[in-house]
Amino acid sequence: GIPCHVARSGYTGEDGFELSIPTGEIVGITEALLANPEVKLAGLAARDSLRLEAGLCLYGSDIDSTTTPLEANLVWTIGKRRRAEGGFIGSDIILSQIAQKGGERRRVGLVIEGAPARAHSKVLSVDGEEIGEITSGVPAPSLGKNIAMAYVRKGFNKKDTEVKVKVRNRVQNAKVVKMPFTPANYHKI
Repeated sequence: GIPCHVARSGYTGEDGFELSIPTGEIVGITEALLANPEVKLAGLAARDSLRLEAGLCLYGSDIDSTTTPLEANLVWTIGKRRRAEGGFIGSDIILSQIAQKGGERRRVGLVIEGAPARAHSKVLSVDGEEIGEITSGVPAPSLGKNIAMAYVRKGFNKKDTEVKVKVRNRVQNAKVVKMPFTPANYHKI
């Protein structure tokens, strides 16, 4: 056998595995896997659309060192004991924000009419005021719609809020929706 690392922590929201294969063995193992008609190749675009449909953040795009768990709707990732005791990096700001429901912005899902909105496209109120920015956006093959993740000013983050998105100098209609866009499709073992 060939020593490989197999993980179930793939970043698509789908049930499956990721393989880390020694460089010299990649072709042989890939050919052996593809000999099975059930195995298909998928690239980064497939990974990105599935990731976004699953509502998963990509570090550097959807979250970074300036994003707090409250802004990103990721408070669930902070354990009960940590919330009670604090003491972790950034806990003063994060716990204060949680207690006061503070922060200026919130991460939301958007369904967009028209062309897909890409990162850095501006999100506008229905009155045309800039209220946020897209962090990730793709056509969602599983949904047959264009979807995006964005940060919008607090108050514009409620489900079914109508907004506009500026895509290549055209303003398009969009609506805030609950994430994930698709139900989880993975199984605990």
